[in-house]
Amino acid sequence: MTLLKTLVPSIRRSLPVNREASKIEGPVQKPAYDITESTEAYELTVNLPGVSKDGLEVTSDTGEIRIVGRRSWKCPEGWTALHRESVDATYELVLTHDNALNNDKITAQLRDGVLNVTLPKAEEIKPRKINVG
Repeated sequence: MTLLKTLVPSIRRSLPVNREASKIEGPVQKPAYDITESTEAYELTVNLPGVSKDGLEVTSDTGEIRIVGRRSWKCPEGWTALHRESVDATYELVLTHDNALNNDKITAQLRDGVLNVTLPKAEEIKPRKINVG
């Protein structure tokens, strides 16, 4: 199974069907990401600058991996912002797949604005050695 047939960006626009349920406000940006592959799993690395664990949602549904991250900037209490280039942002990445993942063993870690998601392959698509009798 090749990577391009397994994890691909969703063809539909990144905007969720129900913006109310997702609590997404304002413009949505697609984050930069990389996908690597081993015999056991796919590794998804997503750049989410300024997003904390509290502002992050990673979901896996039938045929879809979805990542939504929210970044907001607040001026500390008692301070006045004199200049501001940092803006609030919402990131969304939706990847579709052919259900060749082991959903129960997906793990994710966020560190220094980089999200690493390990997507273990389903047993039926892993390479096997066949004994010849």
